[in-house]
Amino acid sequence: MQKIAPEDRAQNGPFDVSEIGLLTPYVDFGSIRIAPTANVLIRADIDDNSKRVVAITLEQDGHRIQLQAFAASKVEGIWASTLDAIESAIANQGGTCERITGLLGPETKASVPVTEGDKRAMRESRFVGVDGPRWFLRGVMTGPELYSQTRYTALIELFRSVVVNRGEVPMPPGDLLPLTIPVQQ
Repeated sequence: MQKIAPEDRAQNGPFDVSEIGLLTPYVDFGSIRIAPTANVLIRADIDDNSKRVVAITLEQDGHRIQLQAFAASKVEGIWASTLDAIESAIANQGGTCERITGLLGPETKASVPVTEGDKRAMRESRFVGVDGPRWFLRGVMTGPELYSQTRYTALIELFRSVVVNRGEVPMPPGDLLPLTIPVQQ
């Protein structure tokens, strides 16, 4: 499958670690690096069973974007097939999806069923992704003003500021790239 990424990805992100300077300050989570930004909280999401870091979440004004980076090949992208899988999984859970063209290319708006206390509700989400060189970065955006153009643009800017470090360990396409908790110096 063809790689899906904005034409200006190398200039405006998300970036490959080879595309950034050594002096740029980042919080290093292994495969994902985050530029510290005022009023943005950074959280490592840890799987309760494995105790592994499985995602990094950025939060700004009650809006979140959860980030995951995956191994990919040099020539084939995985965002198109990932979008199909996401939409199928959401439909199987009783949710709905609408594929649209966003600031980064194809994405999906989703309404996902969730349980909050003893009530069932629908949570609005937006799934974005970019195929990079040997990696794929996915973001899941949530928040009360998710469909406000101003809020959406701010979340996309956060997504585009991310740096992915694919590393040199051979991994099959689609495997989650390893994340770690930064070590305090």
